Amino acid sequence: MFGRFLEFAVATQDIAASVQFYERLGFAQLPTSDAWRHRYGVLGDGRIHIGLHERTMASPSICFVLPELRQARVRLAAAGLEPEVARLGEEELHQMQLRDPGGQAITLLEARTYSPAAPPAGGESLCGYFLHLSLPEADLERAREFWERAGFVALEAVEEPYAHIPLTSDRLDLAFHARRLIDAPLLVFECGDWAATRTRLEALGITPSADFPRGADRRHSGLIEAPEGTLLWMLGGV
Repeated sequence: MFGRFLEFAVATQDIAASVQFYERLGFAQLPTSDAWRHRYGVLGDGRIHIGLHERTMASPSICFVLPELRQARVRLAAAGLEPEVARLGEEELHQMQLRDPGGQAITLLEARTYSPAAPPAGGESLCGYFLHLSLPEADLERAREFWERAGFVALEAVEEPYAHIPLTSDRLDLAFHARRLIDAPLLVFECGDWAATRTRLEALGITPSADFPRGADRRHSGLIEAPEGTLLWMLGGV
């Protein structure tokens, strides 16, 4: 219903600092189009793509590409997915903005804003293998019903390595976690050996965040924060 996943879009006040941070982790820059007037860059590891926008916006936003967006609005409304904002003028990139029951921003675009590329050498970043984007949700049942209408498939809840409800799709996997764990979205990775990963990160001048998901095992996982505030959680021994 939402189309094809494009990027995890985040606002940044200093795009250069954010780009340098992700490049140190092993993410690769992708060529972008001139769709946006603001400074814009995309970095990816072959599974997750992070769009950096140097502007004020609803951030972070899960961004999808949905062609023929004007016509698609009728289908979305029929499914109870009415956008908060619709920009469908003749002289602009068509886009619509929605929010899920937990307040997570969602952006639908008419067309791509960057060109896909091969994964970085080695196949993944220093963070490890990207598992899913985990969203804080106060009402897990309402969130599941919303995202299933959008085309995701919810699976049975799991308790390890943290309590969450997984959802799958062909381009992006999601998860829901309770807000008491941490009241922010998490990019979740499987890093294998967290102690070894931490040593490599600290050698690059990247230290784990003082904040940490409540109740999670600090011995086998670590959280780092990008300059623009994105949280990346690396799980060892998943």
